[in-house]
Amino acid sequence: MSVKTKLITALTLILVVAFLATSLVNYAFTKAAVRAELLNSSLPLTGKNIYSEVHSDMLRPILVSTSMAHDAFLKEWIEDGEKDLGPITDYLSQLREKYDFLTTFFVSAVTDNYYYQGGILKKVGPRDPHDVWYYAFVRTGHEFDLDVDTNEAEDGALTIFVNFRVTDEKGRLLGVAGVGVNINRVTALLEQARAEYSREVYLVDQDGLVQVHRDRSRIERYYITKAGGIRDVAPAILAANDEARSFEYDWEGQHYLLSVRYIPELKWYLIVEQSETSALVSARNNLVRTVIIGLLASVLIIILCTLTINHYQGRLERLAKTDPLTGAANRRALDEAFEESAYKAGRYGIPFSVVILDLNKFKAINDVYGHIKGDEVLRTVAETTRRTIRPTDLLARWGGDEFVILLDGGMAEAEALIHRVSCALAEIDSDVKISFSHGLAQFIEGDSLETMTHRADQAMYRTKERSCKDEDL
Repeated sequence: MSVKTKLITALTLILVVAFLATSLVNYAFTKAAVRAELLNSSLPLTGKNIYSEVHSDMLRPILVSTSMAHDAFLKEWIEDGEKDLGPITDYLSQLREKYDFLTTFFVSAVTDNYYYQGGILKKVGPRDPHDVWYYAFVRTGHEFDLDVDTNEAEDGALTIFVNFRVTDEKGRLLGVAGVGVNINRVTALLEQARAEYSREVYLVDQDGLVQVHRDRSRIERYYITKAGGIRDVAPAILAANDEARSFEYDWEGQHYLLSVRYIPELKWYLIVEQSETSALVSARNNLVRTVIIGLLASVLIIILCTLTINHYQGRLERLAKTDPLTGAANRRALDEAFEESAYKAGRYGIPFSVVILDLNKFKAINDVYGHIKGDEVLRTVAETTRRTIRPTDLLARWGGDEFVILLDGGMAEAEALIHRVSCALAEIDSDVKISFSHGLAQFIEGDSLETMTHRADQAMYRTKERSCKDEDL
């Protein structure tokens, strides 16, 4: 691992760990505060408010049902043989209209008639599923109870029935009287609590059976003693008969907090439930925002550091691989390029060649015009040649007035390149005539840079010898 990589890695770790640690500590404190506020204040307060509303809504039907069960008129009418339907119908209708109930009723233990504000609804029977409530209530011996069921008198509307036992002076059962309250009045309160506070509020009886819930599919079907993670704390919930108590449970990856309050008048439990996960959405969003900002800041700092390091490292690498006078590659860069080309030639069969350029009469240029002019000529040759060769080719200064071109392709491509370079140098507007001798060599398996340049040198010397002989002739 390079020094640069180590430095950037260490800097990244320090910044990221610092931001994450700070963010997580803040989140932990926020989570603890939110949890304590929910358990000790918010959930119990919601339960208290709902309790007051439900208690207020249900107390009147209970009192009216109590009054019905002790009403002298009702008892006299029953003992008189239930002969005239008009008085009982008027009686039930007046109660319904006065208190705005969904229904009022009386079920006779003598005739099995089900009376309601519209007359006789039916005769109850033990085999009718809709009448199970009546026989179950009679068997309990309780003075009254609440039952949630469909209302046959109101087209099956879901109704909270308040059932009250009617007895004569000797305690003999005369029937069951009561009223039916539209469950929508109560579920509206529960729906409001969910909409405003994202809390599930519902009521269960002493067996843990849901009696009132915003989700009607759960009413009279969902037992907290059997369903989900709440079943683990259900026995403790149903044992509570005092002020609000708090419970917790886990289900499907979420942690739930509960506040439970017993309503003795209804013999129901009011449960206020909220997912701690949803309650912490704001805290988690703040955590995410903090982490994202921290990471972005860290990334920005790392990028700036990396750009700065790369800038100076690039300059150093360019200096290490570039001839300072001409800007052409130096021997180190040429060695690396040769190794890469040799690998591709051996693995993929891609040919490559080298060309050696030797400036003609360069010593004379230095002697006549001076070394400054000579250096200018070298820079001009290097710049012109770089513009002429392909981007995939490499121009390197071999030493003195010699250059080496490493190019993809065989001898034909090398000859074509030499021709282009020669034409480009001939077009230079200079008071010094620039020309060069050259030698070519194509890579042969097993070649090194030295063996290739040696063959190119030999070819260049042979070219120079022929040129000298031609001049002598």
